[in-house]
Amino acid sequence: MLYYAVYKPFGMLSQFSPEGDKPTLAGLGNFPKDVYPVGRLDADSEGLLILTNDKRINSKLLHPEEKRSKTYYAQVEGDISLEAIENINRGVEITVKGKKYRTLPAKCQKISEPILPERNPPIRFRKNLPTSWISLRVEEGKNRQVRKMTAAVGFPTLRLVRWAVEELCIDGMKPGQVDSMRLDELKSKIHIRI
Repeated sequence: MLYYAVYKPFGMLSQFSPEGDKPTLAGLGNFPKDVYPVGRLDADSEGLLILTNDKRINSKLLHPEEKRSKTYYAQVEGDISLEAIENINRGVEITVKGKKYRTLPAKCQKISEPILPERNPPIRFRKNLPTSWISLRVEEGKNRQVRKMTAAVGFPTLRLVRWAVEELCIDGMKPGQVDSMRLDELKSKIHIRI
């Protein structure tokens, strides 16, 4: 069985098969055909993806009852308010597949700008429009959930980085980097019993 931690760059699809002119995970290395990403990050997001051919890991990480925590760093438009953060922490109403959905309580806090690799291309800078950063930990994974949550409280996301899944994080990694792992390393970071 094979296990990889990948820092998915901005603009890349979380898949191996080509679609339009966007780069795919195939550009990051010569992976065996049975290796797939566990979950997804949209092309406009960057950060940690786990790749494996171990179906048990896939099941344990993605099953909703497992409630695996994922930590994101988000740069949002505007100086985020304490009220907005409290609303995110309680759960906000978003739309999922055309239906209203209330997110589970999250752990959100305002942070100073994290040390991250430069994004390519960079976020468009506007002098008259401040931005701020939050750390947001969720235990669910609806489509574009973090972006929808920050927009629901009036602070749209400009840059989104998945920093960690449980305790496995991209600290020190660069976009496009692929780190191979052993099963025991992965299990110790994401607290899985197999």
